[in-house]
Amino acid sequence: MFGITDPLTYVLGVIFIVLLPGPNSLYVLSVATRRGVRAGAAGAAGVFLGDWVLMGLTIAGAATLLKAAPTLFWVIKSVGAAYLCWIGLQLLVSALRPKADAEDEAAQPDHPFSRALVISLLNPKAILFYLSFFLQFVDPAYPHQALTFLALGVILQFFSVLYLTALILVGARLAAAFRSHRRVASLTRGSVGTLFLGFGAKLATASLG
Repeated sequence: MFGITDPLTYVLGVIFIVLLPGPNSLYVLSVATRRGVRAGAAGAAGVFLGDWVLMGLTIAGAATLLKAAPTLFWVIKSVGAAYLCWIGLQLLVSALRPKADAEDEAAQPDHPFSRALVISLLNPKAILFYLSFFLQFVDPAYPHQALTFLALGVILQFFSVLYLTALILVGARLAAAFRSHRRVASLTRGSVGTLFLGFGAKLATASLG
């Protein structure tokens, strides 16, 4: 099927990969929790676009470029790590001043689409992951391997849509509960901020190989 050697194994692998917590899914959940379904959907759209761009770059050979130019990989990785840490610090600060943060959110609308897009794109490790994972399921004898990569990407995005939709709905429910429990909301926001700092540290220490 479209040059995919083992579709069932690939689908099972995708499900496990999608369910692993990461900065993209965590951001979508956090923005849906803070701002509701519409903002969560905007964040998810940014994630989807970012993923498609990275998968397109993978097909175009960006993975080979990153391996051949470790300095470029280091620069992109460092900027991405710093951006994740900056988001984490913002969430930690807002957790310490929940009342002021609520006023800021009402006065200054967030940009979940662009922020989620940047989070997705500033992760060069994802390109290397897509290449190494996809190649395991590409039939080398299939004459249209670009179509195989596209099919693999569509399957991955399908399950990502299902998962992020569930997170958005959960986040919207949490938002309603947090409005009457500011202390719990602050604790949750601080925890998410700490996780983003952890994601930034993990990306900063990621190797090329």
